[in-house]
Amino acid sequence: MLSPLAGLDLQPSTQYPSPHTITHEIVAHFREHRSQLRDDWLQRVKDQHLLTVLPDDELVTEATMVLDHYLDALETGSLDTLHTYTRNLSNRIIPRRVETREVVALVLNLRDVLARALITQYHGDREHLLAILDNYQPAANRVANAVAVGFVHERDRVIREQQAAIRELSTPVLQMRDRLLVLPIIGAIDPQRARQLTEQLLYAIREHRATVVVMDITGVAALDASVANHLVQTVEAARLLGARVIVSGVSPEIAQTLVTIGLDLSEMTTVGDLQGGLERAERLLGYRVVPTSELAN
Repeated sequence: MLSPLAGLDLQPSTQYPSPHTITHEIVAHFREHRSQLRDDWLQRVKDQHLLTVLPDDELVTEATMVLDHYLDALETGSLDTLHTYTRNLSNRIIPRRVETREVVALVLNLRDVLARALITQYHGDREHLLAILDNYQPAANRVANAVAVGFVHERDRVIREQQAAIRELSTPVLQMRDRLLVLPIIGAIDPQRARQLTEQLLYAIREHRATVVVMDITGVAALDASVANHLVQTVEAARLLGARVIVSGVSPEIAQTLVTIGLDLSEMTTVGDLQGGLERAERLLGYRVVPTSELAN
């Protein structure tokens, strides 16, 4: 009796390596040729004028570290150490004004250099090459995306911190003497800055146990209705904390705005300039200016 399979030309099925085996093979090949691949990548970086703010020796060091972390991420599938390194690298190069496009081009060039190395190595075995690339490309894209996104997040964080520092420097609360604070405001005031101004002032009042504050707005050209209303609320909030606010340097334009929008100004004390504000504040605190000739007597 003939077997049901008689007459069929059976060929042994092709056994493809497992994804883990392929990944190990790819990374082993890259590590074997690590120095040459790094040099090829650096040449591309220089040809495209990327990261020109870094000296050559520093560029080589950073490139070596990027490559090593890149290969570790390919091999393990974990991006944790790569994320940590990306944050540290970003903190080093962001102050040097490295642009996002440079970092994206950097990692894409590395991805392409490594892909070209695989094609050169396996071009004689088409099926194996396809298996290699099918394994490499998704992992490489994931790693490249992680580096680029990590840099953007760090850059945005640095920018936010710088903006906060600038805002804080632009509205300093100064202690002139015991229980007396001065808040000089210069430049445009938007709602966000107005809120920050209020927070800083109220915190300073409590910290220094202030009872009088001179808020000088000589350097403010104009206020819109919402910001003017916020400043009036700031004066009221300071009063609730036990501090009296004297507003100095009110321009004719700002005075007209305050009157036009109909704010309750009954609790607001205003004077013409900063000197007048300080003199009023010292009188409220019980100080008196005495000429040196009187002291001599």
